[in-house]
Amino acid sequence: MEKANPPSVTKIRDDISNGEKPVIQKKPPKPPKLEDKPFNEFITAHFIPGLEAGIKNKGINIKCIKLIKGNRPVVGGSCWMVFGELSEQRRFWLCFSEEEITSDKTILLAESDSQPSIAESFLIDEKKTTLPLLISRVLQRLNGQKWLGAN
Repeated sequence: MEKANPPSVTKIRDDISNGEKPVIQKKPPKPPKLEDKPFNEFITAHFIPGLEAGIKNKGINIKCIKLIKGNRPVVGGSCWMVFGELSEQRRFWLCFSEEEITSDKTILLAESDSQPSIAESFLIDEKKTTLPLLISRVLQRLNGQKWLGAN
């Protein structure tokens, strides 16, 4: 018993036998990934709101989280930074060496209105930088300081 071909296959065969070119429907282009958006848009429209939501979910008050360009604390050199200040005068800086989320990153932490006492490389072993990864690792680092509750 011979299986019937689906109509699309039969139509293509008929078109080819008639000398017509088969019509191949193209897939619509995929929207760009969040991580492919321009740096400023990615940080301000996606990363900062996601990070704020993650911190607030832990019951922590946020004074501010913003993207700034300036002199990196302790280490020096101009760079883009996500600066955050939480309750109890706890501050952090996530510094990007270039205007790209895949660039080298450093995180700095300071308590009680003092200068940053901790400066560490950030996400140095990751091959791919994604929004969920960035948010989760910043939250993980802040939690490691016991800034987001008891561990």
